[in-house]
Amino acid sequence: MKPWTTLDEQQTPDGLLQLLRRGKKDFIIKLDNQILMNSHLSLTEQALAESAIALLPNKVGAQVLVSGLGMGYTLRAALNALPGKCAVQVAELNPIVVEWCKGELGELTDFPLRDKRVKVAVKDVSEVIMDAAYISKKPFDAIILDLYEGTTEANRDDTHPFYGFEALTRTRDALSKNGVFAVWTEGEDLGFERRLGRAGFTVERTKPGKGGPRHVVYLARPGKRK
Repeated sequence: MKPWTTLDEQQTPDGLLQLLRRGKKDFIIKLDNQILMNSHLSLTEQALAESAIALLPNKVGAQVLVSGLGMGYTLRAALNALPGKCAVQVAELNPIVVEWCKGELGELTDFPLRDKRVKVAVKDVSEVIMDAAYISKKPFDAIILDLYEGTTEANRDDTHPFYGFEALTRTRDALSKNGVFAVWTEGEDLGFERRLGRAGFTVERTKPGKGGPRHVVYLARPGKRK
């Protein structure tokens, strides 16, 4: 078996972020010693976007937020599911990941960042959500979070910037009336489900794929606040 070759790396506040390749189309992204993404394991990422877009009552003109960028699978799935008249905002904290997706990683998903419907913001997605909720007050029809850290950390910290109660309330306020909040996480998280309910969401939990260990996709819709 061919060895992994480091194509690029950058030190980040969270650790050393690396892009590695084996052969022509076998990629992984690592953070220190943790594998964050593997180019052969993209089913959940694609299902995350597809299932969120499928719930939109009107896809024409839809305003969609996708974060983070990763290898581009979630973004590509969203673009494939959306019509020509829509807009997709990508929030990615690490600019090096954007550059990777413009380069060799882009070949995996037919270079989604070249799509005219896409705009990229190199910033924390929590800031983008805050702006949509309370500053510009321009809501999204779908907010799709495919972050390398799932929801479970927030069970020990209700001030978590993405999955704590106040963060979920902001996300609810950043959605249009019939909007969809879609989240990838490692597994079933009852604490997260309860917080979603407290923040005024109705929740559906799905496990894409069949057999073996499978990650979870949560689909939440704004409802009456409890």
